[in-house]
Amino acid sequence: MKLRLFDLDKDFDVVKTWISDERTHMLWSANRIPFPLSKASFKEFLKDIASSNGDIPYVAIDDDGKPIGFYVYSFNEDTKEGMLKFVVVDSKMRGKGIAREMLKLAVSAAFEDETVEAVHLNVFSANVPARRCYEKTGFVERSVTSDAFSYGDESWDRINMVIKR
Repeated sequence: MKLRLFDLDKDFDVVKTWISDERTHMLWSANRIPFPLSKASFKEFLKDIASSNGDIPYVAIDDDGKPIGFYVYSFNEDTKEGMLKFVVVDSKMRGKGIAREMLKLAVSAAFEDETVEAVHLNVFSANVPARRCYEKTGFVERSVTSDAFSYGDESWDRINMVIKR
């Protein structure tokens, strides 16, 4: 597995197939991107988060160059922390260690910058498989925001997890 910058024209049609239902989409995007995912809305979203937070989208690719994972990374100079956002892997590859491998590569890449003291991410309490994956990668719970997001009749806590250098 390797990481490279996300290319909307090359990668979008693959990535969009990984989230096929609205609930999964909400767990992934917290309603920050319209469902169903369209190339135009995703392009606009990536442009907005790049300009507001310096967010950079990446894909993890297999040995054949096919995208198998996606995430966005940004660095906060004030807190000296990197942040991983919008983490998702190919739905057919879930449960096989792909996300954990991608996250390890992403954290290693972040720590190549000596000013990065920690990398953190958020996960909803309803996304138990993702939380387990993050824990197996070495992330630990730092804080919980109760009832941070509602979907239908569900209320989800937002869990902030961190891995330190």
